[in-house]
Amino acid sequence: MLNYTPKEITERTALRINPCKTCQPVGAMYAALGVHKCLPHSHGSQGCCAFHRMYLTRHFKEPAVATSSSFTEGSSVFGGGSNLKTAIKNIFDLYNPDMIAVHTTCLSETIGDDLNALIQDNPVAEGKYVVHCNTPSYKGSHVTGFTNMVSGFVNYLSVKTGTPNGKVCLMPGFVNPGDMREYKRLMKAMKVEFTMLPDTSGVLDTPMTGKYNMFPEGGTKIDDIKGLGDCIKTVALGIQTSEPSAETLKKKCGVEFKALPLPMGVEATDEFIMTLGDISKEEVPFEIEEQRGQLVDIMLDIHPYTYGKKVAIYGDPDTVLGIAAFALELGMIPKYMLTGTPGVAFERSAKELLAKYAVEDCTYKADADLFLLHQWIKNEGVDLLIGGTYGKHIARAEDIPLVRMGFPIIDRYIHSYMPLVGYKGGIRMAELIGNALMDYQDSHCDEKDVEIVM
Repeated sequence: MLNYTPKEITERTALRINPCKTCQPVGAMYAALGVHKCLPHSHGSQGCCAFHRMYLTRHFKEPAVATSSSFTEGSSVFGGGSNLKTAIKNIFDLYNPDMIAVHTTCLSETIGDDLNALIQDNPVAEGKYVVHCNTPSYKGSHVTGFTNMVSGFVNYLSVKTGTPNGKVCLMPGFVNPGDMREYKRLMKAMKVEFTMLPDTSGVLDTPMTGKYNMFPEGGTKIDDIKGLGDCIKTVALGIQTSEPSAETLKKKCGVEFKALPLPMGVEATDEFIMTLGDISKEEVPFEIEEQRGQLVDIMLDIHPYTYGKKVAIYGDPDTVLGIAAFALELGMIPKYMLTGTPGVAFERSAKELLAKYAVEDCTYKADADLFLLHQWIKNEGVDLLIGGTYGKHIARAEDIPLVRMGFPIIDRYIHSYMPLVGYKGGIRMAELIGNALMDYQDSHCDEKDVEIVM
């Protein structure tokens, strides 16, 4: 399929080929699903909402529920105010959520609908809430949309009463439910009281019970979001994704924050655990120390297969940086780091990470696409690809093993249940990376070189 990708690289400013991102409403919808009894609402056409739901459903293999303002030609000309008013009434009458989280689309943004005014002019019953965020698809990415929705929850709901609740506000970044479960396990082990916003565990990884429940038991409670203003601190994981929302909470309620990279690999997880220890004043329990030791032991075991291997990593900015940091800990060379999300923070962090390990001759770029990544590989190959499903054509065209990590993964199962964060997540990443390299060696070596014990 990609055999005709040219090696010659030309500057492109108005064209993306095989984008390394999707649009803002996908991230906003995902964040809204992480709030208990909250129904995401797409203020635009039905087709937009259907696409965003499909994207999430394909990745998580779970139904992503959402509603739409169902714009028609009339709405597109005269505005969608009446559509939103009717939608809010119908949604509360038919589905009875506690909250509707409205995100905009390209169409409503281009028209210029004032969501804040529309929502203020449409009062709802006591105990019911409508919040919104602006998510034009022609700016940012799904990561930006996720950030904007989290900030929207804070802006609408969080209040400071003046009485600290002793909790930590944990902003998890754009990660899977399996990662969020691992965060909660580590927080509880470190005896830190917390509220995590959002929390998609128990929503997009629910068990099969034989009964459909539109609003599963998981998700952050609305009262807990209100209480974020009384938290003693915010721990924002994934600097590009979570720091803006932590800054929003600080400006509104005065809650100080500490922004950390996603805790992927040894050093970043160490920093996360020590931050929790500074808050709780508790010793690190043996179960966490044991898992750290297991991860280090595994890294030593597979080191002969990972050392010096060149890897291309693509996906969401914080995830790419977290995987790259772990790759460096394994002695690998992150030859290419690429994200479709715009922002100078990614390139600055990539530069600092490479300088820290004194690794040179690596290329990194934000607001880029997978066509460019393929061109880089055409000019100088790599031993491994790490990223989502949309890199599989590059892997096939260039005969490079692909390790699926990040978002979206739409051609495999189970991944969203398994963490990549924490020491447990590091063990998972080491398994995937080590096995991919060893499987490739098995399938490409001469018959006489096939080893039973590698």
